[in-house]
Amino acid sequence: MITDDTIVCRCEDLTYKDIVDAIDMGMKTVTEIKKGIRAGMGPCQGRTCGRLIAQIISQKTGVSIDQVWQPSYRPPLTTVPLKVLAGGADEK
Repeated sequence: MITDDTIVCRCEDLTYKDIVDAIDMGMKTVTEIKKGIRAGMGPCQGRTCGRLIAQIISQKTGVSIDQVWQPSYRPPLTTVPLKVLAGGADEK
């Protein structure tokens, strides 16, 4: 069962209540919540929490999940050591 203290975004340590409060402030898409309270801005880039956030928005607003879930993943898709980006080592 989800409570107000349930962690939704582990990377940014955001709870269910944080997400609901953002919705109540007028944020109605995953992108708006991402920009507004940083949900999905951590190392996983929303791969872990994005769909859950979309479900919460859909439940609270009555809007179809297809309208609130529009993921936009950006590279790198995996962790890359800085020395590789700086040209000091070959990526394996």
